[in-house]
Amino acid sequence: MAYLSFTITTLYIYSITALPIYASQIPNKNTLQTYIIHVEPPETHLMSQSHSQSEDLESWYRSFLPATTASTSEDEAHLVYSYRHVFKGFAARLSPNHIKDMEKKKGFISARPQKPLSLHTTHSPNFLGLNQNTGFWKHSNYGKGVIIGVLDTGVLPEHPSFSDKGMSPPPARWKGKCQFNHTTCNNKIIGARYFSANDQSPLDDIGHGTHTASTAAGNFVEGANVFGSANGTASGIAPHAHLAIYKVCCSDSDILAGMDAAVEDGVDVLSLSLSADSEYLYDNAIAIGAFSAMEKGIFVSCSAGNAGPRHWNLINGAPWILTVGASTIDRKVGARAMLGNNQQLEGQSAFQPKNVPKKLFPLVYAGMFNASDEYAPYCVNDSLSHSNIRGKILVCECEYGIISPIEMGEAVKNGGGAGMIVLNSEAYANITFSEAHVLPTTHLSYADGLKIKAYINSTRKPTATISFQGTLIGDDHHAPAVAAFSSRGPNYPSPGILKPDILGPGVNILAAWPTSVENKHNTESNFNIVSGTSMSAPHLSGVAALLKSAHPDWSPAAIKSAIMTTADVVNLAHNPIEDEKSLPADIFATGAGQVNPSRANDPGLVYDILPKDYIPYLCGLNYTNRQVGIFLQRRVNCSVESRIPEGQLNYPSFSVIFHGQLTSQVYTRIVTNVGEPDSSYRVVISAPRGVDVKVEPATLEFTKRNQKMKYEVTFKLLASAPNVTFVQGFLKWTSSKHSVRSPIAISLPSSSQF
Repeated sequence: MAYLSFTITTLYIYSITALPIYASQIPNKNTLQTYIIHVEPPETHLMSQSHSQSEDLESWYRSFLPATTASTSEDEAHLVYSYRHVFKGFAARLSPNHIKDMEKKKGFISARPQKPLSLHTTHSPNFLGLNQNTGFWKHSNYGKGVIIGVLDTGVLPEHPSFSDKGMSPPPARWKGKCQFNHTTCNNKIIGARYFSANDQSPLDDIGHGTHTASTAAGNFVEGANVFGSANGTASGIAPHAHLAIYKVCCSDSDILAGMDAAVEDGVDVLSLSLSADSEYLYDNAIAIGAFSAMEKGIFVSCSAGNAGPRHWNLINGAPWILTVGASTIDRKVGARAMLGNNQQLEGQSAFQPKNVPKKLFPLVYAGMFNASDEYAPYCVNDSLSHSNIRGKILVCECEYGIISPIEMGEAVKNGGGAGMIVLNSEAYANITFSEAHVLPTTHLSYADGLKIKAYINSTRKPTATISFQGTLIGDDHHAPAVAAFSSRGPNYPSPGILKPDILGPGVNILAAWPTSVENKHNTESNFNIVSGTSMSAPHLSGVAALLKSAHPDWSPAAIKSAIMTTADVVNLAHNPIEDEKSLPADIFATGAGQVNPSRANDPGLVYDILPKDYIPYLCGLNYTNRQVGIFLQRRVNCSVESRIPEGQLNYPSFSVIFHGQLTSQVYTRIVTNVGEPDSSYRVVISAPRGVDVKVEPATLEFTKRNQKMKYEVTFKLLASAPNVTFVQGFLKWTSSKHSVRSPIAISLPSSSQF
């Protein structure tokens, strides 16, 4: 996991790999820093007849800058990025005094400092029902001809996942660039660009970008594994889709520049496993860029964040973005703790050494070494440095945000420990990770951790050993379960839109890793197992690419609707999808449920949304004309535009908020028939507790494809409504061949207690 703190002004990349945090200092009046400047579009009479629109825009942008901005030195004011597609404005190195002067110029709207960025498979395609030479994979031609733009930390192009074997050439419309200085692009990676003052190459020196790109669209690679574990044929979800790489680190000005380039280059899908967390959509770089991408028919998939299991911490919640939570798959890399009292506790570890002595070792709880040291239970190096742990198995508490399990293992190994048992916190409960440890290790659930502690307290000489079971597939009937770290709704900037939208595999995902990264056992591995919503978002980017290939005429909203209304809501045991505590997961954790790509290919009905339909939604959020104009890149007058409540947007789900004396709400939806021309659908309602739900009409009769029909839903709060913060249910339209399901979340008047 990414061991990160959560703040309003921080950007995140959502994997669980510890990465640096970049902090901004408060500048004095002459200190230069990068600002993102929003300006009005130039007036028509300012547009030159002899220059291109891009030249005219840049000339307009430069007119706002101080006269002495020719230099590109970090010590002098200068233009950094000119945005042309996703945003009317630019990024520049300026001082607060420069900004004060700029505020006086006609056409200036706003300026803010850029926000820093903190850095947030062999089996998952099969788990999602994708199999070679058959079914949806074959029908969609594995995503052939679709271009996925990945905004991340770059890529290692030499990795076998990015071989162009069997790949077609890029589409003729492709306009991208290849900025590698040591190699060229191919028919898999058709473009690679970088947007960072600190890098001069799209090469990935972290691993995150390589992993996410291969998850979305990596080619088939036989014999993929990590230390021999999880062995099999690896591939991305859309293995014949093209990849366009945009290295964006480490600010939202870089992200806007990358999105701007991707739109111009001609991508079909954008995949972002990062975010600019903001209180308002109009102040969020990804939301702004994604809106412009959506207007041009580009599908945008983003991670929901790794701040679970608390509620109200989800990010990337704009309705034109597919917001993806993380779930488990049914593969484990088994590592068993065998205690001296014959208890056997099942855990996980990607490191599966063959030469571990089959004997019992002394078992020690790390917290016992220094009771006054609050970090002792977490096996922090300083806490262990004066303790005798040689030849012992150490029991270490796992608290994400303090230290990673890999770092804990390094401290134990450096102290001479024989092994390590990692115990989950209560918040993470039953979600364990297969990580590339540096010594014999198993990662156990919170409940099993209590058993180990009880055993240690029950005897004077506790002992244990660790044995390894290798890769176990189909062993976990709780899968898919919502990952503990997966961020939950409600959707703070827009609570009337239910988020997350969907779940995708995001726990223990094996995908490409830079081959230059050596593990701690002096061997090289070009795959790695990583967890996070960073891993789930590219799964859905790949699914969107498959759907785009199979249905090139579908809009981004239609693709999103198909994904959401066909999702699975039960696990392999046919029980409701569970959370990290093995309890039924709530709707703010699951959204519509677990993606089912094959069913999404034939949804029957879709809820479509045109770009212009978002104008009354944005005005209805009580944003100012200028704030709405940021998205539309033109002037807007909300006083003459219609306004709608959030829940009135033609979304595939319902988030209904009752407050004050309000007891009844009515929403309409329009569905488009993309199934059989002659078809009849009847409504099935599972009403939330204490809420009466009525749908009119109760039957929809279609006579042709692409026919649209409207229905109305009335939600009425009953006197018997429970004294809870929210209740949930669903409505679905069923025909002889299709089931089109929409989840319903009802926030009750007591929701302030949430």
